[in-house]
Amino acid sequence: MTLKTIHPEGWAPARGYANGMLAPDGTLHVGGQIGWTAQQEFEATDFIGQMEQTLANVLAVVEAAGGTASDVARLTWFITDKAEYLAHQREVGAAYRRIFGRHFPAMSVVVVSELIEDQALIEIEATAHIAAGDGSA
Repeated sequence: MTLKTIHPEGWAPARGYANGMLAPDGTLHVGGQIGWTAQQEFEATDFIGQMEQTLANVLAVVEAAGGTASDVARLTWFITDKAEYLAHQREVGAAYRRIFGRHFPAMSVVVVSELIEDQALIEIEATAHIAAGDGSA
């Protein structure tokens, strides 16, 4: 089985990891994305801003593999502040729908003490199933 590395056009190089790996059967594993831009700079310092950027980054990897939001089967969220997440459920939902619309894959939210990037408040990884499935996306 040959996996294809997925890296959205115009993004700064990933160092020591892949943003996505696409299997010949169309399974796409999206590595943990955080709330920085394609140039690896944080524009948002608040949870909702970073969450929206993180989801946009996940979707960018899926689209670079030839998929759409509706191809995402699973999201795993790692957050550093449970209280912040719970206090802003309405904003979380609105920001989510701006990126993923009304597609709601299987999801988990895990509270962690910190993330590798000190400024990161959230990290999301995903699994998607790309229809073409031939690894040529």
